[in-house]
Amino acid sequence: MDDKHFMEIALTLAKKGEGYTSPNPMVGAVVVKSQTVVGKGFHKAAGKDHAEVMAINDAGFSANGATLYVTLEPCNHTGRTSPCTEKVLEAGISRMVVAMKDPNPDIVGGGITYLKKKGISVLSGVCENEAARLNEAFIKYVNTKRPFVTIKCASTLDGRIATRTGDARWVSGNASRKFVHGLRHQVDGIMVGVETIKRDNPHLTTRLDGTKGLDSTRIILDTHLSIPENANVLSPGSASDTLVVTGKTDSDPTTVGKKAQIEKRGFRVIESPVKGGWIDLDRLMDRLGAMGLTSLLVEGGSRVIGSALSSGIGDKILFFFAPKILGGDDGFPICKGTGPATMSGCIPVKNISVSRFENDVMIEGYIGAE
Repeated sequence: MDDKHFMEIALTLAKKGEGYTSPNPMVGAVVVKSQTVVGKGFHKAAGKDHAEVMAINDAGFSANGATLYVTLEPCNHTGRTSPCTEKVLEAGISRMVVAMKDPNPDIVGGGITYLKKKGISVLSGVCENEAARLNEAFIKYVNTKRPFVTIKCASTLDGRIATRTGDARWVSGNASRKFVHGLRHQVDGIMVGVETIKRDNPHLTTRLDGTKGLDSTRIILDTHLSIPENANVLSPGSASDTLVVTGKTDSDPTTVGKKAQIEKRGFRVIESPVKGGWIDLDRLMDRLGAMGLTSLLVEGGSRVIGSALSSGIGDKILFFFAPKILGGDDGFPICKGTGPATMSGCIPVKNISVSRFENDVMIEGYIGAE
Protein backbone atom coordinates (compact mmCIF):
# COMPACT_ATOMS: atom_id res chain seq x y z
CA MET A 1 0.00 0.00 0.00
CA ASP A 2 1.41 3.38 -1.05
CA ASP A 3 0.84 7.01 -0.11
CA LYS A 4 -1.94 7.37 -2.68
CA HIS A 5 -3.92 4.55 -1.05
CA PHE A 6 -3.90 6.18 2.37
CA MET A 7 -4.60 9.64 0.95
CA GLU A 8 -7.67 8.27 -0.80
CA ILE A 9 -8.92 7.10 2.59
CA ALA A 10 -8.38 10.62 3.93
CA LEU A 11 -10.29 12.11 0.98
CA THR A 12 -13.22 9.77 1.62
CA LEU A 13 -13.27 10.92 5.22
CA ALA A 14 -13.12 14.58 4.19
CA LYS A 15 -16.22 14.19 2.04
CA LYS A 16 -18.22 13.26 5.16
CA GLY A 17 -18.11 16.94 6.11
CA GLU A 18 -19.82 17.99 2.89
CA GLY A 19 -22.39 20.68 3.57
CA TYR A 20 -21.38 21.21 7.21
CA THR A 21 -17.95 22.88 7.22
CA SER A 22 -18.53 26.19 5.40
CA PRO A 23 -16.82 28.63 5.45
CA ASN A 24 -14.06 26.15 6.29
CA PRO A 25 -12.83 23.52 3.82
CA MET A 26 -13.55 19.80 4.00
CA VAL A 27 -10.51 18.01 5.39
CA GLY A 28 -9.79 14.38 6.21
CA ALA A 29 -6.82 12.79 7.93
CA VAL A 30 -5.49 9.34 8.79
CA VAL A 31 -2.61 8.25 11.01
CA VAL A 32 -0.69 5.25 9.64
CA LYS A 33 1.87 3.11 11.44
CA SER A 34 3.51 -0.01 10.04
CA GLN A 35 1.16 0.18 7.00
CA THR A 36 -1.89 0.09 9.29
CA VAL A 37 -4.40 2.87 9.86
CA VAL A 38 -4.40 3.59 13.58
CA GLY A 39 -6.36 6.86 13.61
CA LYS A 40 -9.00 8.59 11.50
CA GLY A 41 -10.66 11.98 11.56
CA PHE A 42 -12.44 14.64 9.51
CA HIS A 43 -13.48 18.23 10.08
CA LYS A 44 -17.15 18.15 11.05
CA ALA A 45 -18.04 21.84 11.28
CA ALA A 46 -16.54 25.31 11.61
CA GLY A 47 -15.34 25.81 15.18
CA LYS A 48 -14.91 22.10 15.85
CA ASP A 49 -11.63 20.18 15.91
CA HIS A 50 -9.72 19.96 12.66
CA ALA A 51 -9.19 16.64 10.94
CA GLU A 52 -5.57 16.29 12.08
CA VAL A 53 -6.56 16.70 15.72
CA MET A 54 -9.38 14.17 15.37
CA ALA A 55 -7.09 11.59 13.74
CA ILE A 56 -4.25 12.05 16.24
CA ASN A 57 -6.64 11.81 19.19
CA ASP A 58 -8.09 8.66 17.65
CA ALA A 59 -4.62 7.17 17.30
CA GLY A 60 -3.57 7.99 20.86
CA PHE A 61 -0.04 6.84 21.76
CA SER A 62 0.21 5.08 18.37
CA ALA A 63 0.66 8.48 16.73
CA ASN A 64 4.23 8.64 18.03
CA GLY A 65 6.56 7.87 15.12
CA ALA A 66 3.65 7.45 12.68
CA THR A 67 2.83 9.06 9.32
CA LEU A 68 -0.05 11.54 9.13
CA TYR A 69 -1.95 11.82 5.85
CA VAL A 70 -4.04 14.97 5.51
CA THR A 71 -5.93 16.37 2.53
CA LEU A 72 -5.02 20.01 3.25
CA GLU A 73 -1.93 21.64 4.69
CA PRO A 74 -2.17 21.87 8.51
CA CYS A 75 -2.86 25.34 9.87
CA ASN A 76 -0.08 27.18 11.65
CA HIS A 77 -2.20 29.98 13.10
CA THR A 78 -4.75 30.43 15.86
CA GLY A 79 -8.33 30.90 14.72
CA ARG A 80 -11.32 29.29 16.38
CA THR A 81 -8.95 26.46 17.26
CA SER A 82 -5.25 26.26 18.13
CA PRO A 83 -2.65 25.53 15.41
CA CYS A 84 -2.73 21.96 14.11
CA THR A 85 1.03 22.08 13.60
CA GLU A 86 1.52 22.14 17.38
CA LYS A 87 -0.69 19.08 17.76
CA VAL A 88 1.39 17.27 15.14
CA LEU A 89 4.60 18.04 17.01
CA GLU A 90 3.19 17.11 20.42
CA ALA A 91 1.98 13.75 19.08
CA GLY A 92 5.43 12.81 17.80
CA ILE A 93 4.41 12.43 14.16
CA SER A 94 7.58 11.66 12.20
CA ARG A 95 6.33 12.02 8.62
CA MET A 96 3.50 13.90 6.97
CA VAL A 97 1.88 13.51 3.56
CA VAL A 98 -0.25 16.43 2.34
CA ALA A 99 -2.57 16.44 -0.67
CA MET A 100 -2.55 20.19 -1.27
CA LYS A 101 -1.20 23.39 0.21
CA ASP A 102 -3.60 25.83 1.80
CA PRO A 103 -4.98 27.96 -1.08
CA ASN A 104 -5.37 31.02 1.14
CA PRO A 105 -2.75 33.45 -0.26
CA ASP A 106 -2.03 34.71 3.27
CA ILE A 107 -1.34 31.21 4.60
CA VAL A 108 -0.10 28.99 1.74
CA GLY A 109 2.93 26.94 2.67
CA GLY A 110 3.19 28.23 6.23
CA GLY A 111 2.27 25.00 7.98
CA ILE A 112 4.49 22.83 5.80
CA THR A 113 7.47 25.16 6.14
CA TYR A 114 7.09 25.27 9.92
CA LEU A 115 6.93 21.48 10.27
CA LYS A 116 9.95 20.98 8.02
CA LYS A 117 11.93 23.39 10.16
CA LYS A 118 10.97 21.28 13.16
CA GLY A 119 12.47 18.19 11.52
CA ILE A 120 9.35 16.48 10.21
CA SER A 121 9.54 14.93 6.74
CA VAL A 122 6.76 16.40 4.59
CA LEU A 123 5.62 15.23 1.15
CA SER A 124 2.98 17.33 -0.63
CA GLY A 125 1.00 16.93 -3.85
CA VAL A 126 -0.35 13.38 -3.36
CA CYS A 127 -3.89 13.32 -4.88
CA GLU A 128 -3.67 17.09 -5.24
CA ASN A 129 -6.23 17.34 -8.06
CA GLU A 130 -8.78 15.28 -6.16
CA ALA A 131 -8.32 17.41 -3.06
CA ALA A 132 -8.69 20.63 -5.05
CA ARG A 133 -11.88 19.38 -6.70
CA LEU A 134 -13.34 18.52 -3.30
CA ASN A 135 -12.79 22.08 -2.06
CA GLU A 136 -13.27 24.03 -5.28
CA ALA A 137 -15.73 26.43 -3.61
CA PHE A 138 -13.36 27.12 -0.72
CA ILE A 139 -10.45 27.71 -3.08
CA LYS A 140 -12.35 30.30 -5.10
CA TYR A 141 -13.76 32.03 -2.04
CA VAL A 142 -10.46 32.50 -0.19
CA ASN A 143 -8.87 33.92 -3.36
CA THR A 144 -11.69 36.17 -4.59
CA LYS A 145 -14.12 36.59 -1.65
CA ARG A 146 -16.89 35.64 -4.09
CA PRO A 147 -19.01 32.48 -4.06
CA PHE A 148 -18.34 29.52 -6.32
CA VAL A 149 -21.37 29.45 -8.66
CA THR A 150 -22.91 26.27 -10.08
CA ILE A 151 -25.62 26.70 -12.71
CA LYS A 152 -28.13 23.85 -12.77
CA CYS A 153 -31.06 23.15 -15.07
CA ALA A 154 -33.32 20.26 -16.05
CA SER A 155 -34.34 20.21 -19.69
CA THR A 156 -36.04 18.17 -22.36
CA LEU A 157 -33.83 16.95 -25.20
CA ASP A 158 -34.95 19.92 -27.28
CA GLY A 159 -33.85 22.41 -24.62
CA ARG A 160 -37.04 23.33 -22.78
CA ILE A 161 -37.32 23.59 -19.01
CA ALA A 162 -41.12 24.04 -19.01
CA THR A 163 -44.09 23.98 -21.36
CA ARG A 164 -45.69 27.15 -22.70
CA THR A 165 -48.02 27.14 -19.66
CA GLY A 166 -45.05 27.02 -17.30
CA ASP A 167 -45.59 23.39 -16.31
CA ALA A 168 -42.26 21.88 -15.23
CA ARG A 169 -43.43 18.97 -13.03
CA TRP A 170 -41.49 16.98 -13.72
CA VAL A 171 -38.94 17.47 -16.46
CA SER A 172 -36.39 15.19 -14.84
CA GLY A 173 -36.82 11.93 -12.99
CA ASN A 174 -36.78 11.07 -9.31
CA ALA A 175 -33.09 10.08 -9.24
CA SER A 176 -32.04 13.44 -10.70
CA ARG A 177 -34.18 15.36 -8.22
CA LYS A 178 -32.71 13.36 -5.36
CA PHE A 179 -29.22 14.30 -6.53
CA VAL A 180 -30.20 17.99 -6.65
CA HIS A 181 -31.40 17.86 -3.05
CA GLY A 182 -27.93 16.64 -2.18
CA LEU A 183 -26.52 19.68 -3.98
CA ARG A 184 -28.79 21.97 -1.97
CA HIS A 185 -27.38 20.48 1.21
CA GLN A 186 -23.82 21.18 0.05
CA VAL A 187 -24.11 24.85 -0.93
CA ASP A 188 -24.51 28.02 1.12
CA GLY A 189 -27.16 29.56 -1.12
CA ILE A 190 -29.79 28.73 -3.77
CA MET A 191 -30.73 31.44 -6.26
CA VAL A 192 -33.90 31.68 -8.37
CA GLY A 193 -35.89 34.44 -10.03
CA VAL A 194 -39.20 35.72 -8.73
CA GLU A 195 -41.02 34.32 -11.79
CA THR A 196 -40.05 30.81 -10.64
CA ILE A 197 -41.56 31.65 -7.24
CA LYS A 198 -44.77 32.90 -8.85
CA ARG A 199 -45.06 29.93 -11.21
CA ASP A 200 -43.97 26.98 -9.04
CA ASN A 201 -44.08 28.36 -5.48
CA PRO A 202 -41.19 26.09 -4.39
CA HIS A 203 -39.95 25.72 -0.82
CA LEU A 204 -36.31 25.47 -1.98
CA THR A 205 -35.49 23.30 1.02
CA THR A 206 -33.41 20.13 1.26
CA ARG A 207 -35.01 16.70 1.47
CA LEU A 208 -32.66 13.74 1.82
CA ASP A 209 -33.47 10.08 2.39
CA GLY A 210 -32.45 8.75 5.79
CA THR A 211 -30.67 11.88 7.00
CA LYS A 212 -31.44 15.47 7.84
CA GLY A 213 -29.98 17.80 5.26
CA LEU A 214 -29.24 21.48 5.77
CA ASP A 215 -31.37 24.16 4.13
CA SER A 216 -29.36 26.80 2.31
CA THR A 217 -30.05 30.52 2.19
CA ARG A 218 -32.74 31.10 -0.42
CA ILE A 219 -31.92 34.07 -2.65
CA ILE A 220 -34.81 35.46 -4.71
CA LEU A 221 -34.02 37.91 -7.52
CA ASP A 222 -36.96 40.32 -7.56
CA THR A 223 -36.13 43.62 -9.24
CA HIS A 224 -39.51 45.24 -8.56
CA LEU A 225 -40.32 43.46 -5.28
CA SER A 226 -43.32 41.64 -6.72
CA ILE A 227 -42.95 38.42 -4.70
CA PRO A 228 -46.35 37.12 -3.51
CA GLU A 229 -46.90 37.47 0.21
CA ASN A 230 -48.00 33.82 0.43
CA ALA A 231 -44.84 32.48 -1.22
CA ASN A 232 -43.53 29.35 0.48
CA VAL A 233 -40.07 30.87 0.78
CA LEU A 234 -41.64 33.56 3.00
CA SER A 235 -43.32 31.04 5.28
CA PRO A 236 -42.01 29.59 8.54
CA GLY A 237 -40.99 25.95 8.74
CA SER A 238 -37.37 26.07 7.63
CA ALA A 239 -34.19 26.97 9.45
CA SER A 240 -33.08 28.56 6.20
CA ASP A 241 -32.96 32.29 5.70
CA THR A 242 -34.63 33.96 2.72
CA LEU A 243 -32.95 36.91 1.06
CA VAL A 244 -35.01 38.92 -1.43
CA VAL A 245 -32.79 40.96 -3.74
CA THR A 246 -34.50 43.97 -5.29
CA GLY A 247 -33.76 47.27 -6.94
CA LYS A 248 -34.36 50.66 -5.35
CA THR A 249 -37.53 50.72 -3.26
CA ASP A 250 -37.46 54.16 -1.62
CA SER A 251 -39.26 55.91 -4.49
CA ASP A 252 -42.38 53.73 -4.37
CA PRO A 253 -44.57 53.75 -1.22
CA THR A 254 -46.01 50.35 -2.15
CA THR A 255 -42.63 48.62 -2.32
CA VAL A 256 -41.45 50.42 0.83
CA GLY A 257 -44.44 48.99 2.69
CA LYS A 258 -43.95 45.53 1.24
CA LYS A 259 -40.28 45.55 2.20
CA ALA A 260 -41.23 46.40 5.76
CA GLN A 261 -43.77 43.57 5.88
CA ILE A 262 -41.28 41.00 4.62
CA GLU A 263 -38.66 42.14 7.12
CA LYS A 264 -41.21 42.11 9.95
CA ARG A 265 -41.73 38.40 9.22
CA GLY A 266 -38.04 37.78 9.80
CA PHE A 267 -36.76 37.69 6.22
CA ARG A 268 -34.27 40.02 4.59
CA VAL A 269 -34.66 42.42 1.67
CA ILE A 270 -31.56 44.02 0.21
CA GLU A 271 -31.29 46.59 -2.53
CA SER A 272 -28.81 45.84 -5.28
CA PRO A 273 -27.68 47.70 -8.41
CA VAL A 274 -29.71 47.04 -11.55
CA LYS A 275 -28.23 46.67 -15.02
CA GLY A 276 -30.36 46.55 -18.17
CA GLY A 277 -33.52 46.25 -16.10
CA TRP A 278 -32.30 43.25 -14.10
CA ILE A 279 -30.31 42.71 -10.93
CA ASP A 280 -26.59 43.15 -11.70
CA LEU A 281 -25.38 39.66 -10.79
CA ASP A 282 -21.69 40.54 -10.98
CA ARG A 283 -22.13 43.23 -8.32
CA LEU A 284 -24.38 40.92 -6.31
CA MET A 285 -21.66 38.26 -6.07
CA ASP A 286 -19.42 40.72 -4.23
CA ARG A 287 -22.26 41.43 -1.82
CA LEU A 288 -23.03 37.76 -1.20
CA GLY A 289 -19.34 37.01 -0.70
CA ALA A 290 -19.11 39.78 1.89
CA MET A 291 -22.04 38.11 3.67
CA GLY A 292 -20.00 34.91 3.95
CA LEU A 293 -21.65 32.81 1.24
CA THR A 294 -18.91 30.66 -0.27
CA SER A 295 -21.02 28.66 -2.75
CA LEU A 296 -24.18 29.25 -4.74
CA LEU A 297 -26.50 27.02 -6.75
CA VAL A 298 -28.40 28.82 -9.52
CA GLU A 299 -31.63 26.91 -10.14
CA GLY A 300 -33.40 29.19 -12.61
CA GLY A 301 -35.52 30.06 -14.39
CA SER A 302 -34.64 30.94 -17.95
CA ARG A 303 -33.95 34.62 -17.36
CA VAL A 304 -31.77 33.97 -14.31
CA ILE A 305 -29.75 31.24 -16.04
CA GLY A 306 -29.26 33.47 -19.08
CA SER A 307 -28.18 36.38 -16.89
CA ALA A 308 -25.83 34.19 -14.85
CA LEU A 309 -24.11 33.00 -18.02
CA SER A 310 -23.96 36.37 -19.77
CA SER A 311 -22.66 38.15 -16.67
CA GLY A 312 -19.81 35.67 -16.31
CA ILE A 313 -20.50 34.73 -12.69
CA GLY A 314 -20.75 30.98 -13.37
CA ASP A 315 -17.98 28.53 -12.55
CA LYS A 316 -19.65 25.20 -13.24
CA ILE A 317 -22.69 23.81 -15.04
CA LEU A 318 -24.88 20.81 -14.26
CA PHE A 319 -27.33 20.32 -17.12
CA PHE A 320 -29.79 17.44 -16.79
CA PHE A 321 -31.40 16.19 -20.00
CA ALA A 322 -34.48 14.00 -19.73
CA PRO A 323 -35.47 11.58 -22.52
CA LYS A 324 -38.41 13.78 -23.54
CA ILE A 325 -39.06 16.00 -26.55
CA LEU A 326 -41.49 18.86 -26.19
CA GLY A 327 -41.70 19.15 -29.97
CA GLY A 328 -42.52 22.85 -30.20
CA ASP A 329 -40.84 26.22 -29.99
CA ASP A 330 -43.23 27.77 -27.47
CA GLY A 331 -41.92 26.29 -24.23
CA PHE A 332 -39.51 27.94 -21.82
CA PRO A 333 -35.90 27.69 -23.07
CA ILE A 334 -32.93 27.00 -20.82
CA CYS A 335 -31.78 30.61 -21.29
CA LYS A 336 -33.55 33.88 -22.05
CA GLY A 337 -31.81 36.98 -23.30
CA THR A 338 -29.61 37.94 -26.22
CA GLY A 339 -26.96 35.46 -27.21
CA PRO A 340 -23.91 35.87 -29.46
CA ALA A 341 -24.26 36.52 -33.18
CA THR A 342 -21.84 33.75 -34.15
CA MET A 343 -20.92 30.32 -32.80
CA SER A 344 -17.43 31.60 -32.05
CA GLY A 345 -19.01 33.73 -29.34
CA CYS A 346 -20.36 30.75 -27.41
CA ILE A 347 -19.35 30.28 -23.79
CA PRO A 348 -16.80 27.45 -23.62
CA VAL A 349 -17.44 24.55 -21.25
CA LYS A 350 -14.49 22.27 -20.59
CA ASN A 351 -13.44 19.32 -18.42
CA ILE A 352 -16.70 17.63 -19.32
CA SER A 353 -18.06 14.55 -17.58
CA VAL A 354 -21.31 12.67 -18.18
CA SER A 355 -23.41 10.85 -15.57
CA ARG A 356 -26.63 8.84 -15.72
CA PHE A 357 -29.49 9.15 -13.25
CA GLU A 358 -31.88 6.39 -14.31
CA ASN A 359 -32.94 7.62 -17.77
CA ASP A 360 -31.65 11.17 -17.35
CA VAL A 361 -28.21 12.29 -18.52
CA MET A 362 -26.27 14.96 -16.64
CA ILE A 363 -23.58 17.03 -18.35
CA GLU A 364 -21.09 18.48 -15.87
CA GLY A 365 -18.41 20.94 -16.86
CA TYR A 366 -16.48 24.06 -15.97
CA ILE A 367 -17.03 27.39 -17.65
CA GLY A 368 -13.85 28.61 -19.30
CA ALA A 369 -11.74 26.02 -17.44
CA GLU A 370 -8.61 24.59 -19.00
